[in-house]
Amino acid sequence: MTQDHTTGPDATPETPAPWRPSRTVAVVLAGGTGTRLGLGIPKQLLKIAGKPIIEHTLAVFEAAAEIDEIIVLMATGHVADAQQIVDKAGFRKVSKVIEGGDTRNATTRIALDAVGEGDVNILFHDAVRPLVSARIVRECVNALWTYSAVDVAIPSADTIIQVDENECITDIPVRATLRRGQTPQAFRSGTIREAYRRAAGDPDFAATDDCGVVLCYLPGTPIKVIDGSDENIKVTHPVDVHLADKLFQLAAAQAPRLTDHRSYTEELTGRTIVIFGGSYGIGHDLAELARRYGAQVFPFSRSSTGTHVERAEDVEAALKTAFEATGRIDHVVVTAGILEKGSLTDMDQETMDRVLQVNFVGPVIAARQSLPYLQQTKGQLLLYTSSSYTRGRAQYALYSATKAALVNLTQALADEWAEFGVRVNCINPERTATPMRTKAFGEEPEHTLLAAETVAQSSLDVLISDLTGQVIDVRRAPGEPAPVPAQPTAVDQDRLASGVDAG
Repeated sequence: MTQDHTTGPDATPETPAPWRPSRTVAVVLAGGTGTRLGLGIPKQLLKIAGKPIIEHTLAVFEAAAEIDEIIVLMATGHVADAQQIVDKAGFRKVSKVIEGGDTRNATTRIALDAVGEGDVNILFHDAVRPLVSARIVRECVNALWTYSAVDVAIPSADTIIQVDENECITDIPVRATLRRGQTPQAFRSGTIREAYRRAAGDPDFAATDDCGVVLCYLPGTPIKVIDGSDENIKVTHPVDVHLADKLFQLAAAQAPRLTDHRSYTEELTGRTIVIFGGSYGIGHDLAELARRYGAQVFPFSRSSTGTHVERAEDVEAALKTAFEATGRIDHVVVTAGILEKGSLTDMDQETMDRVLQVNFVGPVIAARQSLPYLQQTKGQLLLYTSSSYTRGRAQYALYSATKAALVNLTQALADEWAEFGVRVNCINPERTATPMRTKAFGEEPEHTLLAAETVAQSSLDVLISDLTGQVIDVRRAPGEPAPVPAQPTAVDQDRLASGVDAG
């Protein structure tokens, strides 16, 4: 369909008066039944990354400062299911959960009635696009200050062909002018209402989306297109479920960084931080940084305190020491790890046990022992993975496997502990200049490595943030000075000789 930008008798000119909406409403369209997925429930109720798809979607709009209200249009017979998800998640912006129509257009009409009269920004979004970004939502709302209709789309990487009834090519449009449509679609309320009013008088009315209605019935109205994202997929086919789940696993959050020393001091003064693996490397630098801002820090490691993170009695004693000294534990950090190179078949049983115990069993023990303390302060558990978690690495299979396990542990515990107000996150630094890495890989070009101090700063930002269940990537910024790895003590050298990273 091609839009006619000429102004005719049926065109609706842009009003000269400034647009002053009373509020911005996100309408989440959840009317699908999951037929193409072969499910017995609507696809928006299917769980991905531990939560129903619709819950992920609603969480984006709930967190968006630009959104004042959310209305959910749910599939027939499943309104109660959606309402239960809303209530359990505590979504305060959701004002209505109501039944949708038989078609997308019928559902939009119901939504317009639910929004009510008055000048309002309205965003229509597919419930089964759970990976929509805050950036897309923000740009849609901002565009409505200038345009009365806004679409979201991405360029087509594939050549698009047009075929006839015999499946033979009739045309190959120029790809540079083609886009693949996504949602949200955003409108000034008067524009979308007028488009549907005119469509109601057309016996041949048919449109696949709401921008199509504006395009057809308000031909003089420009429809602004903003950039979508490849991750903003629609879960429609079985393969989409697996893709969305993997995208959630790979999605990396960014912790906000405070602006000055005073802000960090105000946040951290009086807090107690326990670090398992704090004698050097990332753990050591985090301890030093947190102390500088007023936190009370208790680092424990094999080399400095004789603490074995894989021993429950050692972890219990360490936590008890910190709690008795300060009366609280706000954050527990586990940086200890082992990286042993070599093929799995050549690795002896003792080494395998040590890698698994320190890299995975240790964090599990620390998590279990920490929860009672963190519940009291609504605190946070912080773990560490590596880029090898996305795909196992030859010659250090057990290390990469345990790092993948820590990501899953982070995401699972974040869900389990949400009811206690305890946050769980995981730092994913790129290759970092630490003694453990040097021992495993030898000398590497300095400009290719991340400084341990950079990872420590990002770790501190995560600890004082509201993030939970997130994998936070830490990358070396362009122009960052080459790192100087901290030198381990003589005792630490002995530990490194056996492959143990105390920090």
